[in-house]
Amino acid sequence: MWPLIKILPVKTNFRFVAFSKYAGAISILLAIGSLFMAIYPATPPCGGLNCGIDFKGGTLLEFSTPGPANLGAIRQALAAQGVGDPQVQGFATPDDPSGARHVSTRFEPGENPAQKVEQVKAAIEKVAGVDDKAFTRTEVVGPKVSSELFTGGIIALLAAIGLMLLYIWFRFELQFGLGAVVALFHDVFLTFGMIAVFKLEFSLTTVAAILTIIGYSMNDTVVVFDRLRENMRKYKKMPMREIIDLSINETLSRTVITGLTAIIALGGLAVFGGDALYGFSIIMIFGIALGTYSSIYVAAPIILLWNGGKRKEDTEAEVQILGPASRA
Repeated sequence: MWPLIKILPVKTNFRFVAFSKYAGAISILLAIGSLFMAIYPATPPCGGLNCGIDFKGGTLLEFSTPGPANLGAIRQALAAQGVGDPQVQGFATPDDPSGARHVSTRFEPGENPAQKVEQVKAAIEKVAGVDDKAFTRTEVVGPKVSSELFTGGIIALLAAIGLMLLYIWFRFELQFGLGAVVALFHDVFLTFGMIAVFKLEFSLTTVAAILTIIGYSMNDTVVVFDRLRENMRKYKKMPMREIIDLSINETLSRTVITGLTAIIALGGLAVFGGDALYGFSIIMIFGIALGTYSSIYVAAPIILLWNGGKRKEDTEAEVQILGPASRA
């Protein structure tokens, strides 16, 4: 069979830096908008995010019905049990894109949560025509535990970004560390924005997905930075703009192929992984595509800004034309 990989060019000569100003402006606007969407209306503990049971506390019950669910009857059954802040909504799954047969309920059980959960289950079974096997998810989290989980999740995100800054600073230089951290904040902010826009659940699983995105994005950025540092030592007279373009082009095939294989694997996880992994998979797919973009249009241009648009060695030197990416 003729390998399809042969249709891809062996060498590329894209001029990424030429579009970095436009990409930077778009990224700044999207990051600000995403941060606003994630915070507004600033209601604790999750602001504009769809807070999961892990952080909000309370009880979550999810179940499937044999036919279209009567959400009104289920809502009345919960209210009759005297639970606080009852919420009932259908949700889509790969086997039920309409969301008609899968129902999620949340409520505050008050004192003796275990007993109240059994009472609510019995009431739902009666009005929805299901048995105990229909319940696919049952979680009970107290308010103190949820507060500790929320604080721990935020600390984990900040600690991960701080440690990445120290690692890149130690391995490369401060300018590379700042570029990597700006790219990480860009990826995290836009991921929070995507979660807010599509009303995905913000839970410990979401935090795990964001931490994984931070690791993937950093790995992608390190590959570009490693080649950039190597080329800066190799081509001492080449202008900074051209050396950034050359480095990105030389690592582009590796970046694209790695990203595509990861997205293909996560696509299978999103389709066949079930409800528990669906949100995780979607966030990961978005984050991997975002990490590839940020390593090219956020992290690398920061190096250019740090150097004031050109290298010190360029001031008295002629441009040395080397490599395909250096050709105008």
